[in-house]
Amino acid sequence: MRFFQNKVLNYWNPYIALLLAGVLSALYFGFTGAVWAVTGEFTRLGGEFVGLFGVDISGWAYFDRIQMDGTTLTRPAGWMVWGMFIGALIMVLLSNSFKIRVPRQKRRYVQGLVGGMIAGFGARLALGCNLAAFFTGVPQFSLHSWFFIVATGAGTYIGAKIVQTRWWKGKPALTKGNGKTKAKVSKKRQPYVGGVIAVLYLTLIVVFFVQGHMLLGFGALFGAFFGILIERGQICFTSAFRDLWIMGRGIMAKAIIAGMAISSILTIVVIAFYGIPPITQVAAPGTFIGGLLFGLGIVMASSCETGMMYRLMEGQVLYFTVFAGNIVGATFLAFGWDHLGIYNILVASGRELNLVPAVGPVGAVAITLFMLAVMYMIVVIRGNNHHVGFGMKKRRGTHAGTSAS
Repeated sequence: MRFFQNKVLNYWNPYIALLLAGVLSALYFGFTGAVWAVTGEFTRLGGEFVGLFGVDISGWAYFDRIQMDGTTLTRPAGWMVWGMFIGALIMVLLSNSFKIRVPRQKRRYVQGLVGGMIAGFGARLALGCNLAAFFTGVPQFSLHSWFFIVATGAGTYIGAKIVQTRWWKGKPALTKGNGKTKAKVSKKRQPYVGGVIAVLYLTLIVVFFVQGHMLLGFGALFGAFFGILIERGQICFTSAFRDLWIMGRGIMAKAIIAGMAISSILTIVVIAFYGIPPITQVAAPGTFIGGLLFGLGIVMASSCETGMMYRLMEGQVLYFTVFAGNIVGATFLAFGWDHLGIYNILVASGRELNLVPAVGPVGAVAITLFMLAVMYMIVVIRGNNHHVGFGMKKRRGTHAGTSAS
């Protein structure tokens, strides 16, 4: 286990992690006809939970839309989610990175819960979260994803402004003992525990395939791969946007764009080779509003779904509240879809628009790559302007100080 203790400790370059994620996303679509996504399963989990208290969800139209079949352990989408948790946990343990961490400020629990609720509600209003737009919608050439991306950018910008206020930050908590970290699993034992979990999980995957449950096997297998990538690459869409707006740092954002580009190219190959129609979602007012709420929520919660998953596996207790908030928000949207008229008001007027049937495969790829190039340039320009502006401010401050002397 010395290899893992010494060599795997360093995180991977985000470009490598996200390019691999783009490749795996296209391969998963080719093997299963399904896509890399998580909040749909979060919504189903919410439906299963309220069902435990006798709530009849059979008449909720949203669950009919997302196909509430079986349980989370009998759905490929369920094993995609749990596979991501498990894959991330395995890498955390192999790299001796597991520690119980608690926030210094108790208000962070409330902020995480509320932010998670807003993000979960927004994601499902838009019929998908960051993965379903960035790594599903764009490579599937569904135009709804671009509305969602623009809205998410605006939402994260607003969120970045809010979380920098003194009201949001509160007073620093200096109570003795707050914020301490503690490893609940011995440093020497963590890699061995991770190895055991990996062997047991791999055995489960083999059982799925041997018993003919191919979709469950692929869901569990690719889920683990994605979990490994998000943990090793520290992939978090919240960090990508927040760092861009606050510090002008665009490394994660540019890596995400690169991952979407490679996934788009490979996905069109899959569509052409297998004759699978691209998956298209409705572009409607709810798409933009949902993206705006999602962007706001993930910054308030300090994490998107992928970031929440690997941080929770690292032992960061705060992200239990973010996870719970995501499920609560998504479930409330499922209730309000027809009971509160959300569908009729914000979604019914929308249309399913896809570039492939509109302009053909070549045109769809060309337009998508062009749009991604524009996004990349925006990130570069934002970073350059931020650093130039900061430098000018600093020089002005230094000059003023000199004059005052």
